[in-house]
Amino acid sequence: MRLPGLIRILRPVNAFVAGLASVLAYFIASGTLVPEALILIAIVFLITAGGNTINDYYDAGIDRINRPDRPIPSGEVSLRGAGSLSFILFTGGIVLSLFTNPLCITIAVFNAALLFLYACRFKKTLFIGNMTVAYLSASIFLFGGALYGPAGMAQVSAIALITFFAMLSRELLKAAEDVEGDARAGAVTVPVEYGVRVTVLLSLLFVLCAIAGSLYPVRWWGLPYFGGILIVDTIILVAALRPLRCRKPSCIRDTGATTLLKLGMFASLVVFTIAATLR
Repeated sequence: MRLPGLIRILRPVNAFVAGLASVLAYFIASGTLVPEALILIAIVFLITAGGNTINDYYDAGIDRINRPDRPIPSGEVSLRGAGSLSFILFTGGIVLSLFTNPLCITIAVFNAALLFLYACRFKKTLFIGNMTVAYLSASIFLFGGALYGPAGMAQVSAIALITFFAMLSRELLKAAEDVEGDARAGAVTVPVEYGVRVTVLLSLLFVLCAIAGSLYPVRWWGLPYFGGILIVDTIILVAALRPLRCRKPSCIRDTGATTLLKLGMFASLVVFTIAATLR
């Protein structure tokens, strides 16, 4: 195995950003930062990197056709090596979680198992794969809040809800963008089974759920938060409305809806951070 391939298969930038998001969630939950919270970065990094690696392990056959430049099909990382590496990464993350609390340990173990199941089974299952990705994204914030205890999880529940429903909406739109290739590959996705129109309407429904969840913290953060989150809600609503006229994948790509949804999710982090700082 070659070092560049090992680094690439981990997707270290994405894993590190996920770790930072968990620390941000702890800050939102507690209103402060302590050195002990930095362990969250290492735990999330290891488990996320383990998920990336096991995903490439199970996608090796498809990647040999579609992405021959990836670490396994290119020969930089062996299939056996990728399997062993993912086990080491998952184990390292779970072991580090033992230095946190029972809530964090439970989430760490559950997410590691779910990442494995997603790679080997759920990814190809109708709608379950989309929901799994949405949950895993949202759970990063729950994990950070969990370090502060049950009250911390409650404090970040709104941002977790926004992330879950916005990510679910985005995953559906991404699937609609790729429907032609997925259909040829025999993949079972919502747009392949039910069409682009139904997928777009479902995406809008989940964005409306995200907006509803985002209003809950007004109870303790008041009107300044409401003003900020209204901007975020407008961004993600516009993103979900843009593809309503679409009937073809190319049309959805042209709307830039998935990029706008990502922007809205980043903007929500800014609003939550400012609200937590000012409280």
